[in-house]
Amino acid sequence: MAHSFLNNNSNNPRFIIVPCPHEKTTSYGKGTKTGPAAILYASKYLESFDHEIGIDPAGKSGIQTSMPSSYPHLAPRVSGILQDKKVPIILGGEHSISVEAIRAAKEFFPDLSVIQFDAHADLRDSYNGDKNSHACVMRRVLEICPAVQVGVRSISEEEWHFANSFCQINKIHFRDSTLDIRKILDQLSNNVYITFDVDVLDPSIMPSTGTPEPGGLLWDDILKIIKAICEKKNIVAMDFVELAPIKGLNAPDFTIAKLIYKTIGYLSNK
Repeated sequence: MAHSFLNNNSNNPRFIIVPCPHEKTTSYGKGTKTGPAAILYASKYLESFDHEIGIDPAGKSGIQTSMPSSYPHLAPRVSGILQDKKVPIILGGEHSISVEAIRAAKEFFPDLSVIQFDAHADLRDSYNGDKNSHACVMRRVLEICPAVQVGVRSISEEEWHFANSFCQINKIHFRDSTLDIRKILDQLSNNVYITFDVDVLDPSIMPSTGTPEPGGLLWDDILKIIKAICEKKNIVAMDFVELAPIKGLNAPDFTIAKLIYKTIGYLSNK
C-alpha cells in the first residue's frame, strides 16, 4: 500500500492538513478529539492513485500535514495558509471549530459561502447555555456569511422557526427530499468553504460519531455532490469533523480519509 498521503513530502504543497483535536461541547457520544489521529493513521493504507480521475492527487498537487492546532490558534493558522495561497483542510474535533476557520476564510474571500454536510441543522442560538456549542455552529456561521445545508434530517422547533424567519429554510436540503445538485450550486457563491460533519452519512457506514441519525446519505450520494462542487466552484478551505473512532472498527476512519483524498483528487484534476 502507499505511504500516508497526508504526510506527502512536497516542496510546494497545495493542500495543508491541520489536525484540530478540540472537544468541549459534544452532547451525546464522546471521542471526537481522537478523530484527527484516526484519519491520519487510516490514510497510510490508501492507494495514492485514483482510478476515477486517472492521476495521483498527492503527487500532482502536494499535501503536507502541519502540527496540530489548538482551537484558539486555529484562525491564525488558517489565515497563514490562505496567505500562502494554499488550501487548508482541517481535521476535527467537534464541529464548533468550523466557525473560527470560516471567519478567517471570510477575510480573504468577501463573497465566501459555506456548504454544510450534516444530519443536524445546528441552528440553535445556544445549547446548554453555550452559544459556541457544536449544536450552534451554523447559527454562528450565518453571522459571518451565507450557507447551504445538505443532508439534514434532524431539526428542533426553535431551529425550524429561525430558518423560516431568516429565509434559510430554502437553503436547507433535507435528506427526505430529492437533492437537486444544480439548485445547491446556484445557491453557492464562487468561493466556497466545505464543512463536513461525518454524521451526514448513514449510520450503516458511519457509526463512529457522537450523534448518529438514521436515514443518511451514502458514499455515492456524497461523491456526486462534492465532485460537482469541486468542478464548478473555487474551494478555498474545508473541514471534516465529528468522527469519534470506535476501537476495533476501522472502516469509518478509512471512509473519511478516502473522502478527503477523493476531494483533493477532484480539485487536483481541474
